[in-house]
Formats: sequence, structure tokens, C-alpha cells
Amino acid sequence: MPESSPARPVDAGERVLLLDVLRGFALGGVFVSNAYMHLSGNGLLPRERGQALKASWWDATADFLFEQLLAGKAMALFSFLFGLGFAVQLGRAEARGASIVRVYSRRLGVLLLIGLLHRFALWYGDVLAMYAVTGFALLLFRGLPHRNLLVWGLALIFGGSLAVSAVLKLVPLWASSPDVVRDFAQENMAHSRLIRAQTLAAFQSGDYLTMARANLDFSLSFTFRPLQVSHMLVTLGRFLLGLLAGRLLLFQDVERHRPLFRRLFGWGLGAALVGSVAGWLIPRLLKSGTLPSSLNLPWRVIQPSIWELSVLGLAAVYAAGLSLLFVRPRWRRGLSLLAPAGQMALTNYLSQTVISQFVFYGYGFSLMGKLGAASCLALMSGLFAVQVPLSHLWMARFRFGPVEWLWRTLTYGQRQPMRRPSKHPTRDMAPTA
Repeated sequence: MPESSPARPVDAGERVLLLDVLRGFALGGVFVSNAYMHLSGNGLLPRERGQALKASWWDATADFLFEQLLAGKAMALFSFLFGLGFAVQLGRAEARGASIVRVYSRRLGVLLLIGLLHRFALWYGDVLAMYAVTGFALLLFRGLPHRNLLVWGLALIFGGSLAVSAVLKLVPLWASSPDVVRDFAQENMAHSRLIRAQTLAAFQSGDYLTMARANLDFSLSFTFRPLQVSHMLVTLGRFLLGLLAGRLLLFQDVERHRPLFRRLFGWGLGAALVGSVAGWLIPRLLKSGTLPSSLNLPWRVIQPSIWELSVLGLAAVYAAGLSLLFVRPRWRRGLSLLAPAGQMALTNYLSQTVISQFVFYGYGFSLMGKLGAASCLALMSGLFAVQVPLSHLWMARFRFGPVEWLWRTLTYGQRQPMRRPSKHPTRDMAPTA
């Protein structure tokens, strides 16, 4: 058995440019989604105020397109790439003849600390802590055959959400009368509205400590709930699909797998259409009485799985479509503009929270609850367009984003070299594509 070499971060020459492009694309979608759905206050506003922000036809159209094309899809792709990244790390560890467990566990431990700090000091919607906790489960699946990874991934995505939904919707009815369930639901909704109103007021207050205290209370109030279990199961399923893609080296050699990517694009588009049309049409048919009311409960049980079908389908369309375009030289040059943003995705993700709070919170421009859907989506898309060239400027001079550097330094227990090697005696130059 060959002697194992010490663990180290991925060198620039070892990176797969397409993966950085996909990560940058997903990061842009995550930025817009988080800002529009949460940090703008949309999730905290009373229903009437939220609807008023979508009253005009252009705002209603923008909201509809966001729901169908972006909501949940960017995060699904982001999660998939996390699992794929684990496959890359696992492959490198095996090539060195080393075990991945120790370094990977330290890596997740540091990510957990960063995520908890982000969650409790800035924003209750952090996903890093959940990624870190769920990421440990990947170690249990790393030895499974390819087919088993596919089955487990799909089972967790669809079966996990279905099981949790069934427990939430059916068990209370079996344990109590419908009247008791209705009264409990109404009481729970009233309590939720009170917490959201208090949190909204704190976020608009203009005082960081007031915001941080309310954010902490809100985070603790909604963290340990069954829907969080569903989210973790679905996320683990996405990780496993990414692990499978990484094992098969799909994105390292797109040209070789072009027929598979074309089929994936077609299958994904079909699944997205079925899930989206069903998710939009069936609730309206039930509300209008076209479908019998007896189908209301079964629909509410399966609705999360239908949603996941549309999310997974469109995420597959984006991944496959961008990969097929990337093999074309002209498209490759254009898409490569996203790569630096993807290389420093952790730094950009955390900075997006700060940017969004500066735009919407009381200690910034205080725009929470004041922008219509179209204006909000356009503004956040524009801000991400600014992040991209800033990422170019940073990555032209440094090997890592600042938070990535801290993450790697703490993971490997030694200070990592930050600046890129100088190619000129008087100045650093960016590497050519």
C-alpha cells in the first residue's frame, strides 16, 4: 500500500472550472432567493402587506416567474454541488492512500461553527450549519454502489418529504378530532403571527443588538420542527446525487457524457413541467370546487413531494443545460465569468446576508416591506452582478476568498498561503483561463 501524503487544499490547477461556474450560477440564484423571500421581510410581513407588494401586473408576473424558475431550484443545485465536492475530496484522499474521515470531519466542524455564528449573529435562515450536520451522514454512504446512491438519493428527496408531510397532516387527525386539530392550528398560527410581527419590528428598528436578539429568538422558535427534519432529509438526498455525479466524473468530462446530459435535460424539463403545472393547477381546482373536497387532504400530503419534483427537475435542467453550453468555446468564455464567484462561494454567501441587511434592515436603507416584487428582484440581481467582478478582482490576486482561507487554515491546522505566486518581479498577475 503506498504511503499516504498529507492532506492539503485543492490547488488552482486541480479545480474543475465548470463546477466553479455552476457554483457561481447557483450562488446568484441563492442570493436573489434569500433576499426576496426572507431578508426583504416578505416572510415576516402580514399577508395583506405582502400581497400589496405583488398587486401590479408586473410585480405579479415577476413573483410568478420567480416561483416557477428560481425558488428552491438554486438551493437544490447548490446542495447537489456540495455532495459533488465531497466526491472530489474523497477521490483525492483515495489517490493519496489516506482516509478522508479526519480531515473531512474537521472541515465540517469548522463549517458548523461558521454557520452557527452566521445563524445566531446575523440571519436565522443560514444553511451552513445544517449542511455541516447533514454532511457527516455522507461518510456513511461513501462506500455504497452507484445504483444504491441513486435509489437512496431519490428516496430521501421524495420519500422524506412525503413521510414528514404525512405525519404532520394525518397523525393529528388520528389522535384527535378535527375540531381539536383546527383549534390547535389556529392557535399555532396566531402565535406564529405574533412572533413574526415582533421580529419584523426588531429588524426595522435600526439597532443591531435589538435585531440580533430578535433573530436569536426567532431562530430558536423555528429550528426544532418537523419541517426542518424534512429539509435535512431532502438535502441529504441532494448530497447523495452530487456524490454519485462526482464518482462518475460527469462534469469533469462533459463531452464524453454529452448524450447523458441531453437525456438529463429532457427528463428534468418533463419533471419540472409536471411538478409546476400540478402545483399551480390542483390547488385552484380544489378551491373552485372542480375537484371534490375529499381530495384536499391527500393533496396536502403529497404536495411537498410534487414541489420537490419541480425543484429537482429544473435544477437538473440548469446543470445539464449549462454543462452542454460550456463545451462550446464561445459560451465557455462567457460562462467562465461566473467561476471566480463560485471559487469564493462561502465568502460571497456570507457577504450576501450583510449586503441584504444593509439594503432592507433599519440600520441600512430600511427598504423592508417597501419594494415591489419586480423592483426587489431586479435590485438583488444587479447587486450580484456587482459581486461577480469584485470576485474577479479578488481571485486574481489571492488563492482563496477570505472566509475560505480561514476555513482551510482551521481545517488543516496551519496557516495557508493566501497570495497567488507572483509571475512578475513587481506585481501579481491573474492566471489565464
